[in-house]
Amino acid sequence: MELIENLPEFSNRFPRWNGAENLSNYPFVTNTHSPFTPLRRALPMLNLALISSAGAYIDGTEPFNIESRDGDTNFREIPIEVGASDLLYAARGYDPAAVLRDRNVQIPIDRLLEYQANAVIGKLNETWWSLSSYIPNARLVAEEIAPKLADRLARYEIQAALLIPASRLCHQTLGIIARGLEMNGIPAIMLSVDPLMIERIRPPRTAYYDGEFGAVAGKPDWPEYQLRVLDEALRMMETFDQPGARKLSVDMESKVEAARGER
Repeated sequence: MELIENLPEFSNRFPRWNGAENLSNYPFVTNTHSPFTPLRRALPMLNLALISSAGAYIDGTEPFNIESRDGDTNFREIPIEVGASDLLYAARGYDPAAVLRDRNVQIPIDRLLEYQANAVIGKLNETWWSLSSYIPNARLVAEEIAPKLADRLARYEIQAALLIPASRLCHQTLGIIARGLEMNGIPAIMLSVDPLMIERIRPPRTAYYDGEFGAVAGKPDWPEYQLRVLDEALRMMETFDQPGARKLSVDMESKVEAARGER
């Protein structure tokens, strides 16, 4: 199975893309099939990888290049000990206001460490992976980033990965990477707020809801909401027996809270 099933068509159309900021005329990847690797360990026994495409980088280091037509194909390994105040964001395609206010909306380190402390997951890997928020050349994602990232996760003995995109184009990037991880034997689940992109890319497992770009893991300064999003998505990993996308129930819970006059 190919990471990009229509790669010749994409490679033919991409040079003709006008580079518009709103992605008009952009030749989005279209897949029909999805790879699938069963989860071999229960959540309390696995080493979980976090992969974010919010464009985060450590203050004082070189930012991602978000002006390149192809996009920046480098990724960063960031220790979980690095604090939110030490992170900056090369943001394109999404508004970084929410993640600057509360990094957990895109990089839920604090929430996942809470799960680790309460034995919901075995452990959060000691480093997490940060990708550029703007990588239009999907061929480079499939041929360069995905295999390198799969190799790095294998070296850390990762048993599952959580992928959190920040923008519409990020959904394509991380969807391709999720496919690559599964084809290398690493189960992956992607959070999504764009079901149409999921239909195009066909990542193996997706948990989606009616959220916002730039705050895909939940609203800022609302840890209870973030925990609900993550808890339901992670627990879904254990129930998938074939590729697919499932809607989270957090929307319904939030409407109930609003009706009660709660947050």
